[in-house]
Amino acid sequence: MYNTSFIKKILIVATVVLLYSCDKDFNAIGDDLIGDNHFGLTPENYDVLAYNQEVTPIQSNGLPINALGIYDNPVFGTTTANYNTQVALSEYAPTIGDAPEIESVVLSVPYFSHITAADPKGGSVYALDSIFGDPKGKIKLSVYESGVQTRASYFDTGNQLAQLYYTDENANFDNFKKTLLNDGKASENTEFFFDAAQKIDSTVDATTKKVTVTYSAPEMRLHLNNAFFQAKILNAPASKLSSADVFQEYFRGLYFKVEKSGSNTSNMALIDFAKSGKITIKYKARTAITTDPEATMEDKTLVLTLTGSTVNLLQDAKNAVYDNAIKNPNVTEGDDRLYLKGGQGSVAVIDLFDKTDLIGYNSDGVLQNAPNGVSDALDEIRNNVTTKKWLVNEANLVFYIDSDNMSKADPVTKLLADEPKRVYLYDLTNNLPLIDYSDGTSGVLTPTDPKSTKYVFGGIIDIDATTKRGKTYKVRITNHVRNLVKDATAVNVKLGLAVTQDISIIASNKLKAKNSVISEAPRGSVISPVGTILYGGKSSAGDKKLKLEIYYTKPN
Repeated sequence: MYNTSFIKKILIVATVVLLYSCDKDFNAIGDDLIGDNHFGLTPENYDVLAYNQEVTPIQSNGLPINALGIYDNPVFGTTTANYNTQVALSEYAPTIGDAPEIESVVLSVPYFSHITAADPKGGSVYALDSIFGDPKGKIKLSVYESGVQTRASYFDTGNQLAQLYYTDENANFDNFKKTLLNDGKASENTEFFFDAAQKIDSTVDATTKKVTVTYSAPEMRLHLNNAFFQAKILNAPASKLSSADVFQEYFRGLYFKVEKSGSNTSNMALIDFAKSGKITIKYKARTAITTDPEATMEDKTLVLTLTGSTVNLLQDAKNAVYDNAIKNPNVTEGDDRLYLKGGQGSVAVIDLFDKTDLIGYNSDGVLQNAPNGVSDALDEIRNNVTTKKWLVNEANLVFYIDSDNMSKADPVTKLLADEPKRVYLYDLTNNLPLIDYSDGTSGVLTPTDPKSTKYVFGGIIDIDATTKRGKTYKVRITNHVRNLVKDATAVNVKLGLAVTQDISIIASNKLKAKNSVISEAPRGSVISPVGTILYGGKSSAGDKKLKLEIYYTKPN
């Protein structure tokens, strides 16, 4: 008979050994660096070198979302956003029918919106999202047949290369524009506005005469020139409608041009043209039913989609203070203020530690009074972790917003500048995300808000409860700092900070003319029309000065 007391003792010993082994394995993998909660510890603060960098003309074709309109930003200046897109037949080699007679041509593009209430008369009440500037603003919107044949790629010395188009190429598209297509009522042309009202459509059954009413979300609706589409599409030779390549050469697309609408204030919207944008041609043609009289006409529809090669064309009139700040950065000592702006705007360049290099430590932790190619601040951190057994618990960059400058109102509308909801910190040297972005620990802050993903990584604006304006952006770089500390061969790469319209977009777009600092900028920044001003590492703003804060656990 077994001695149960003895067995219990054996099990206890085995469990202890197993747990000890697991703990040893964990510590070996973690390299004596503990978790992400700082448990109220006081951080050590380190100086950060940060300066501005202008984003010169940048690739803007193939963006997932595009800007259209004029945004008078009281802090940064005025941005004008035009747009060019190819169009495609929903079905090539269509059967047009005999003797077609056009009835209507309507361009429709849904806006970003959300429901705010039920409409007592039916349907819903909506509010538009991604509108910048005066919500009641108007613009002159002209839609032309494009004269520029854009393309996705080209061949050079036998190699297929991506065709790039840049933000500063508006003159080329404007010079080659052709027929004006939306030459109807003022609300669709000279006094166009982004209308938040739901769309209400009714149809009448030909037999029962019953009226059916449908409600849909807000969208751009423009009635286009019937005569143009009668000639260009319905009366076109069949060969011109036979394939995508032939059609895109024949009908090169649409050019959306915006201008000021008299003395009206203006605004700008972000729009997904390609997702649901279309041109619907309704017409009549002779019936194909042989038993009907020859003159019998039937209703027909032909749809063109706003898909294919696209380019967002941006023109900036920067104010003098902003323009001077990004054109004359202090790359040696850093800048007092950091200006971030999307589009053809600006980013900040960040060196986590200052460039002072007078000392180093050998493998035994003995001070060496000689430069070693590593920042002295990083040398101190590595020595504290290696010889004093400090544990890096958490590391953050906290960017304080210059609320005084960001609170300057537009002199006409009295509106304040729109603030970016998010900033994106990345490896600027290699134009890649940081390990903290990709580590898989960053969840969703608000399940209903897709832009709140990666919230542990951070960069989300912190709003002051009283002023309803932004206070800070905090970005966690714990794992990035741990890697620098653990690996003496790790390169302290330059970091970039940019506004972003979508934190999930990590690709970069190329600058037309790269320089010694940047050759690309985040695509999410190119999409965004807004900006912010942050205190830099050189700032005299006291506690708001940019610093790297590291929380340590220190042995007793």
